[in-house]
Amino acid sequence: MEEILPSLYRIEVPLPGSPLKATNSYVIKGTERSLIIDTGWNREDCMAALDSGLKECDVDLQQADFFITHMHADHSGLVSTLAVEGARIYFGRADAEIMRFATPEHWEKLVDFARKCGFPGEELEKAIRSHPGRRYSPNTSLNLCVLKDNDTISIGDYLFECIETPGHTAGHICLYEPSKKIFICGDHILVDITPNITLSFEERNPLKEYLMSLDKVYDLDVELVLPGHRSIFKNQKERIRELKQHHQTRLEEIISILVKGKQNAFQIASQMTWDIGYKSWDLFPPAQKLFAFGEAMAHLKYLEEEGKVEKEIEGEGLVFFTGVSNA
Repeated sequence: MEEILPSLYRIEVPLPGSPLKATNSYVIKGTERSLIIDTGWNREDCMAALDSGLKECDVDLQQADFFITHMHADHSGLVSTLAVEGARIYFGRADAEIMRFATPEHWEKLVDFARKCGFPGEELEKAIRSHPGRRYSPNTSLNLCVLKDNDTISIGDYLFECIETPGHTAGHICLYEPSKKIFICGDHILVDITPNITLSFEERNPLKEYLMSLDKVYDLDVELVLPGHRSIFKNQKERIRELKQHHQTRLEEIISILVKGKQNAFQIASQMTWDIGYKSWDLFPPAQKLFAFGEAMAHLKYLEEEGKVEKEIEGEGLVFFTGVSNA
């Protein structure tokens, strides 16, 4: 636990076995109530770390509300365990809808889409079984308070403005404190890793949403960025430029892969460059392959809507191609 600013603390909640390493949970102490921002996975070691940090901050859960930047289990998992009756649990609208109506059919739909786009069946089953979103999500239905652009949350000396930033998830939402020039941004902007922009279902264009959301927050007057993982940082504008360039490089990489000929998304993902500690694609754990596959799909969707990539049904699945091919 560390105090970043007066009455604003960061607690690192470990994520054992995840390349993310830990989730940053932020705590703001008010005179009457406190606000806990993101929680970590719904598992005992995460609970122990967060509980220890909250005790160091002298936060009473009977007088605490919660702000969840987005629905992923490493941010929302423990909220159902921590929130007492009457606590406010703030969520972005689109993610709140998914949380409210999440059913086994959600995972079945994800599996059908992944299989259609080339993910091998046996590995897909392993990926779903080990998926942290399935294993460590909140374990009860939640009474959520939905937030949207320009809503505010007042806590102690802080007055936060809500900014919807879809991309990483459809309902991702950030908090901006203009007088103190701080930006609590979940997984919208990370400093030494890139947020995973993934497509799990066909109806969205998450990369387009993400790039627009980066533009949306670019001109904010920010001196301190408080992300959901890894280090706190200051140079928001520079990091946004780096992230946009990263995705442009990814798009160009996919085009260069497709010059070889028609391929499905799994084949494309296996040839992309990934900053992960495994020597080859074959050594990736199934869940990490699924995240990489989802990111490849997000970039393919973007390229398709830009008219640079096409897709067609071949056999029982989808393949992608460009107008230029030496196949």
